[in-house]
Amino acid sequence: MFKSKTMKLAGVLLLSASMLLAACGKSDEKTSGSESGSGSGSAPKNALEQIKDKGKMVVGVKYDTRLFGLKNPSTGDVEGFDIDISKQLAKEILGDEKKIEFKEVTSKTRIPMLNNGDIDMIVATMTISEERKKEVDFSDVYFDAGQSLLVKKGSPIKGLEDLKKGTKVLAVKGSTSAINIREKAPDTTVLEFENYTEAFTALKSGQGDALTTDDSILYGMVDQDSNYTLVGGTFTEEPYGIAVKKGNKELVDAINDALKKLKDSGKYDEIKDKWIKNN
Repeated sequence: MFKSKTMKLAGVLLLSASMLLAACGKSDEKTSGSESGSGSGSAPKNALEQIKDKGKMVVGVKYDTRLFGLKNPSTGDVEGFDIDISKQLAKEILGDEKKIEFKEVTSKTRIPMLNNGDIDMIVATMTISEERKKEVDFSDVYFDAGQSLLVKKGSPIKGLEDLKKGTKVLAVKGSTSAINIREKAPDTTVLEFENYTEAFTALKSGQGDALTTDDSILYGMVDQDSNYTLVGGTFTEEPYGIAVKKGNKELVDAINDALKKLKDSGKYDEIKDKWIKNN
């Protein structure tokens, strides 16, 4: 009797242990599957594949920079050098220049919008710098510019040497120009604005003595109002690049391949001559 009860108890204990082990095994399998991402085992798609899947490129461009990216009030379209380059990128990468969506960025908002996933790339007069390379990846240089000064014709300011204590220079927030001018003319007062339209309006209303940014952008302001002129030549090198999220080598390679084709075919020069007549 005692032996029978003992055997039954041992059987129950053995069965309980087996069920516990089985449950632990299933739990481990679930945990393992969860840690590896998904049961499918497929790697997440890179940025280039995602663009091809959705069938369009979302590009951050400026709406206030004459000759490069300016919204036409009559048509509502954004026009300029950066816009035409972007369309050609869409044509090379997706087979159709119309497979593109433009979103407005400023010097201050463009990197946050890129890293938030609001846009796929930045094509917006963006200078390649070592500091920015820590935040984004850049394409090859697609335009060479240099920082300069814009003043009203007849101004006593002829160059950097005239930016002394008491003079006010206008710049745009988030631009390398604001940093550069503080280094090269430390005695001057620098006033920063949200965008180029505001900065140029401030110059015309007498809030500053000069406006500084890349010469390519300043030429657009001269094109808008011939009472203003560039002085002092260029005092920096500003190579423009197309920015994408860090780690997206496939997309950078595709952009570089497209830029090379544009230059080799003569299409790049055609676009440049159309917009940048003074450069």
